[in-house]
Parts: sequence; C-alpha cells; structure tokens
Amino acid sequence: MKPLVIKLGGVLLDTPAAMDNLFAALQQYCQNADRTLLIVHGGGCVVDELMQRLNLPVQKKNGLRVTPSDQIDIIVGALAGIANKKLVAQAAKCQLNPVGLSLADGNLTKAVQFDPELGHVATVSARKPDLLNTLLGDGFLPIISSIAVDEQGRLMNVNADQAATAIAALINADLVMLSDVDGVLDADKKLLSELNSAQITQLIHDKVITDGMIVKVNAALDAAKMLNRGVNIANWKYPEKLTALFAGQTVGTLIKP
Repeated sequence: MKPLVIKLGGVLLDTPAAMDNLFAALQQYCQNADRTLLIVHGGGCVVDELMQRLNLPVQKKNGLRVTPSDQIDIIVGALAGIANKKLVAQAAKCQLNPVGLSLADGNLTKAVQFDPELGHVATVSARKPDLLNTLLGDGFLPIISSIAVDEQGRLMNVNADQAATAIAALINADLVMLSDVDGVLDADKKLLSELNSAQITQLIHDKVITDGMIVKVNAALDAAKMLNRGVNIANWKYPEKLTALFAGQTVGTLIKP
C-alpha cells in the first residue's frame, strides 16, 4: 500500500481527549500494519493563543494569516516548537517512534513567497524525498510542521493543507485531511461519501457548502487534482473509525479529482 499522509487540523491540539484517541488509534493500527504513516500539521489555534498572550494583533487577508517579519519568529515557535513537540510527545507516549521535522529539513520542499503583502507566507513544492524514505524505511513516524525556508534563507509560514499535499506528492502517498467535521454534508445534513469538482461547484453555488468548509473542500480538491487520486476529509473524533480510515477505507467524504 502507498504511504499515508495524515493532515491534522489545529483544533486537535486544543482537545486533549481527541489527541489521546487519535494516537491510540495510530498505535493500534501500527502494531500490525504494512502501511507507513506520517503526519503534517498546522496549529492556528496555538499561534492565536501565543499572539494573544503577547498582545500582538492577528491580521488576515482573504482568510490567510498576514505574517510580518516581526512576527515570524513567534509563529515558528508556535508551529515548529509548541505544536510539533506536543504531537511528538503524544506519539512518543504511544511508542510510535516519532521524529519532529519542518518542511525545510532534508531539503524536502522548495518554498516560494506567496504574496509580498502577506509577508513570510509561502507555498511549497516537492523537492527531495530521501530523508522521509530513510525515516519511513527505518520505522519512524515523521511529524512535520508547516514551517519552511525559502531560497533566501527566510523562515516561512505555509498553509498546512498545501504543505500536506506537497509532502504526499513527494513520496507518492495517499492523503487524508482530519479535522473537527465528519466530512461534507448535503442540504439535509446527511454525509456525502464522495464528491467531484462539478458537484462541489454546485453545492457551493447552492450555499450548501459555506464559509470555512469551502476552504477545506477546495484544499482537498486541489490536492486530489495534484495527486491524481481521491483525498479523504474525515473527523478525528471517532477512534473506532480511524483504524479503518488508516487502512484505506473512506470514512468521511472522498473528494475526487
């Protein structure tokens, strides 16, 4: 089976019981699985908490965090430090052999500034898989924060969905985006097991998919097109379903290219 990249949403880091459940499910799955796993994470809530404690303003432009030079160190500390090490600690507790990384380690990705008005924000593309191949081959669980370094050596903040897509492309992996939603619901609030591009466009037009879910679905659709395979949007709240998900079953909504 192809490796599986698990993208974790930031809210998980604020939900200790869900963290316990997720890593217990990972531990159970890894005991007798022949599939290698790795985690890519953001941590917007950790960043917001830290900014609040430091009385710093949070600026957004079109839903993306503006990251000025005087804030990038704090964001790196929150994502590559606090968020990453919390996940490493949880994985270590479950004997999952974790290694905490960023997108810059081992030349994994190439980062390019996304929009000068957003400051230290980049998009990344796949570059060198050697480090991940070595770690996965030796039974480690890579946990990768969405912090990158561009060609000028500047630290960069990367959207975690986009980071997870680049990592999945790098090692030809399947991708699942875990968050605090079950998947995409229809007008009657019933879970849709799969969706393609035309159906997504229609549901957005009909205002069935709205607000933050539009961002989530479009990120999954972009990933599906880039990877040329379905991308699963699922919930981290149900440990009994997670083991099936890791094994390749569709649990939430499969977004097809």
